[in-house]
Amino acid sequence: MYLQRHISGGFRTIVSLHLPFPLLHLFRVQRDLMESTEIRGLHVDTSSTVEGGVQDAYGEDRATEDQLVTPWTVSIASGDTLLRDPRHNKGLAFTEKERDAHYLRGLLPPAIMSQELQEKRLVHSIRQYQVPLQRYMALMDLKERNERLFYKLLIDNVEEFLPVVYDPTVGEACQKYGSIFMRPQGLYISLKERGKILEVLKNWHEKSIQVIVVTDGGRILGLGDLGCQGMGIPVGKLALYTALGGVRPSACLPITIDVGTNNEELLKDEFYIGLKQRRVVGQEYRDFLQEFMTAVKQNYGENVLIQFEDFANHNAFDLLSRYRSTHLVFNDDIQGTAAVVLAGINAALKFVEGSLSDHTYLFLGAGEAGTGIAELIAYEISKQTNAPLEEARKKIWLLDSKGLIVTSRIDSLQNFKKPWAHEHEPVKNLLDAIKAIKPTALIGSAEIGQEIIESMASINEKPVILALSNPTPQSECTAEQAYTWSKGRAIFASGSPFDPVEYNGKVYAPGQANNAYIFPGFGLGLVISGAGA
Repeated sequence: MYLQRHISGGFRTIVSLHLPFPLLHLFRVQRDLMESTEIRGLHVDTSSTVEGGVQDAYGEDRATEDQLVTPWTVSIASGDTLLRDPRHNKGLAFTEKERDAHYLRGLLPPAIMSQELQEKRLVHSIRQYQVPLQRYMALMDLKERNERLFYKLLIDNVEEFLPVVYDPTVGEACQKYGSIFMRPQGLYISLKERGKILEVLKNWHEKSIQVIVVTDGGRILGLGDLGCQGMGIPVGKLALYTALGGVRPSACLPITIDVGTNNEELLKDEFYIGLKQRRVVGQEYRDFLQEFMTAVKQNYGENVLIQFEDFANHNAFDLLSRYRSTHLVFNDDIQGTAAVVLAGINAALKFVEGSLSDHTYLFLGAGEAGTGIAELIAYEISKQTNAPLEEARKKIWLLDSKGLIVTSRIDSLQNFKKPWAHEHEPVKNLLDAIKAIKPTALIGSAEIGQEIIESMASINEKPVILALSNPTPQSECTAEQAYTWSKGRAIFASGSPFDPVEYNGKVYAPGQANNAYIFPGFGLGLVISGAGA
């Protein structure tokens, strides 16, 4: 038996017992555990945790002595229960000794198959699916059956399967989440739980959480409001925290905050899994998020990392500003995107002349991603040149749905856009802005057409084109379009992956400016350093 003890608020000697042997033996196990525990002093006689306190007739204790034991949890899993536990199930990799110890005889085929061989079989099976969403569902099903094998497969084949568990396939999965929903993979905290969020957090089976990825589904990738179906994003992000960053799966918690949705299609969809009501806004929304943030800190401590993901612009900036001094928070859309794009621009400088401060940057889009990137570039220019941040910002121009952000619009701008209002006559569209500003780098979060890229190529020998929108169908332009319209001169990277492009006998490998290169390592650094707010 592998025995674990658990304290949650009070002291519980036995949490769960799943034993196929006679009831009398079960009572003896309970009796011995109760007698070896001093309830009041929280002292545990650990001599019974390996030897069992009763005669080990089945050899189960000794068979699991080499397994990691989580202190304070009592859990005896065997037989069918063990096979249904994705955290401990090894499938056909259970040895003969383990099959005897855990009552698995007859529950598995007689063959013993190593994890490596199981991985080979599953990779072959998944490759038979031609539709990416089918591959996604197969991988998520594996994750719910055999967690160790899922992560081994993902780590060993990350280039092939990262686009499946993450962008771009996860976007389609979120759109169809109600139809493909099989088993909850995280916590759903809706307005129905108002006043009880702390209790909801305690319902999660893991108690030592280090990283939380949370969304309210307000702006999923480039797909808009997907409400409760945005859960695919926290699940996918945290899979990469483990596969790429090495954070323990048990320390990761995906959460969706359901405050309603304004998506008419979802409100009418009989398979929609969330609240069928309009989004709450204003003070009601802020109070609900305040309860959530307070409960998280109370339940998991001040060192838990909370990653905000795919909140609508106004909420994203507000949450980051409000909680950055009291909680360990990180907004991947604002800060993660900024970091990966700055890295991409620094890489592009190897192919174009000059330093970061020698170039002019034009952003198509002025949302949380655009302004976050712009701010980090300005900060880096300021750092390199010792110039004031306000001066560094003058190298960067933003264009939103109403045109170039200039000082004549200052009164009507949202607060996060105001630092980017420069002295210039109004410009209504991107093409005119390119002709007026003459940028060397175009960073887009809206469609970039042929005329735009040709215009960039006419004023730059090697125009830098970053098409950041996700998933792939939402990209501003394809890699083939960027290379073709620039006659092979563009320095191109995109948020979603594109295959290599052949143009005029030369093969171009497009770069990928995706947050997956940032947040897993960033999060791991925060976890292992013990950083706090």
